[in-house]
Amino acid sequence: MQFHHHGYVSGEPRIQEAAGIGLNRPEELPAQMDVLIVGTGPAGMVAAAQLAQYPDVHTRIIERRPGRLVLGQADGIQARSVETFQCFGFAERIINEAYRITETAFWNPDPEHPGHIVRTGRTSDDAHGISEFPHLIVNQARVLDYFAEFARRSPARTVPDYGYEFVTLEVQQDEEYPVLVTLRRTEGEAEGEEFTVRAKYVFGGDGAASRVRKAIGRRLEGDSANHAWGVMDVLSETDFPDIRTKCIIHSDAGSILHIPREGGFLTRIYVDLGEVPEGGSKAIRATPFEDVVKKLNEIIHPYTLEVKDVPWHSIYEVGHRVTDKFDDVPVEETGSRIPRVFIGGDACHTHSAKAGQGMNVSMQDGWNIAWKLGQVLSGRAAESLLDTYSAERQSVAVDLINFDKEWSTLMATKTEQFSKPHEIEEFYVKTAEFPAGFMTEYSEGQLTGGTEHQALASGYPIGKRFKAAPVIRRCDALPTQLGHQAFADGRYRIYVFADREAPGADSRTERLAEWLGSSPESPILKFTPEGEDFGARFEVDVVYQQRYTEFEFTDAHPTFRPKTGEFGVRDYYRVYSAGTITDINFPERAGEEPDIFDLRGISRDGAIVIVRPDQYVANILPLDAREELTEFFGRSMLPQR
Repeated sequence: MQFHHHGYVSGEPRIQEAAGIGLNRPEELPAQMDVLIVGTGPAGMVAAAQLAQYPDVHTRIIERRPGRLVLGQADGIQARSVETFQCFGFAERIINEAYRITETAFWNPDPEHPGHIVRTGRTSDDAHGISEFPHLIVNQARVLDYFAEFARRSPARTVPDYGYEFVTLEVQQDEEYPVLVTLRRTEGEAEGEEFTVRAKYVFGGDGAASRVRKAIGRRLEGDSANHAWGVMDVLSETDFPDIRTKCIIHSDAGSILHIPREGGFLTRIYVDLGEVPEGGSKAIRATPFEDVVKKLNEIIHPYTLEVKDVPWHSIYEVGHRVTDKFDDVPVEETGSRIPRVFIGGDACHTHSAKAGQGMNVSMQDGWNIAWKLGQVLSGRAAESLLDTYSAERQSVAVDLINFDKEWSTLMATKTEQFSKPHEIEEFYVKTAEFPAGFMTEYSEGQLTGGTEHQALASGYPIGKRFKAAPVIRRCDALPTQLGHQAFADGRYRIYVFADREAPGADSRTERLAEWLGSSPESPILKFTPEGEDFGARFEVDVVYQQRYTEFEFTDAHPTFRPKTGEFGVRDYYRVYSAGTITDINFPERAGEEPDIFDLRGISRDGAIVIVRPDQYVANILPLDAREELTEFFGRSMLPQR
């Protein structure tokens, strides 16, 4: 991280200086605000955290509970989410406290003793190197705590307003604050009192029973698999040898998904309770906990498990539902009026818990809408940008539902019904990229370019997340991953992968840098207000092909060494060499390992890779692109000069 550029910081550098609304943030919920977020679940908290980086945007997040979530039901953290945590500054801390999944063990009936289960296989959790970040298990409540900390330490000083529940809303288009929201107090002397506030925009992350969704006339559509599962978090005594390993268990008595929890002792166990007969939902939901434990022991025979403590348990039926749109504008009116109300997370897509997708996809919903609201409300982008939220995230939800139907069906399939012995293991490995969170691919549109120049960086598919790769930061010879330094500050990243010429020599890279830093048509200058730092709206990084010992930091064009902060000091962190740690530790072997150009299929003639504030690749262009570069940003951003 970077600090001191505005003056010496002696305290916690992660606490940013208050600005805008953060300088005098009203303690009580005000009568009007720019954004009202309903619900402090994953979608809502990520949205609040991102919007807290826009201090001129007044954001409030309400929650009917009297305080923070104590016990969350979600716990699976996919690698894509850990990448997100890196952007919000707490990946390392949460990794240290989480359970880390490294492999999955598969248990099936013993052919010689069908009433017994035996381990039939193991598979690495990420054998293909999908991400350098791990797959984690940690309580949802802790994830929300970290995002709440980020929001509280951000310039806008955002904190949740507890003790308020959403009742309904009405959109009055001609008003400056067009969304009239009715709220109710849930605690204190005024408990039960209803009152109204006004907002420019509302984001509903208020769960599967979302009142915000109902208020805008959206409905969850889909079906139920008519299959029930018992789920429990337990402390136990057992002779089952894989109690601290993720397991998928099939036996003649049913199925189990077993997931160790953080802390070294707690485990989460999903127990197959079988088909739900027509009209039998109420009865299956009333299944005594003791019956679920009995079923568990039947499935894991000849092993036994004795429950010592039960922090949480529940029974649910698998259902797959999604709304047809994630905002308040009817499909036929899209583009003709501004969406004012948005929904995310369980409010617009529900599915089984066993694929570990609910919290993960919800967080991406929240991040997607938040940076767009921030851009619009801070005057950086046109309101038409908000149309892209529903278009992008609804298709992701549909893909998730389709995947989860197949996965949950396989989990509930009896062993004798599999078409081949290792069918579920093969599906698990084959589809690993989807549950890890990396199959999202936004289609061409306002925020995503076409594929005309995809070949210049084939390893960065346009519309998919920017996958980090090793580089060496030139100023301090630090081996790092390009992308890990990207902070959730609402800025675009422009990664310039240099051509073959040396830094400072006449080249396409040098001419691009000169244009970016001086031409009135440069998107950096055109879309950054006069008086703001060169890097205020865009971060420009360069990766040279030369070894880090073959050039000096000062050889790079000044555009790649911009002045920043109150004192106009140089930013040293924007210049990289396409090397690896081997270049430093074993200089005689320099160049033996594939570098970022090799790993990501980047042309040695160079390329520009544009990355959105939420880490998705927006476009790829050649180094001599000029009009194309400015035109691309002009699709959504507003000129500032």
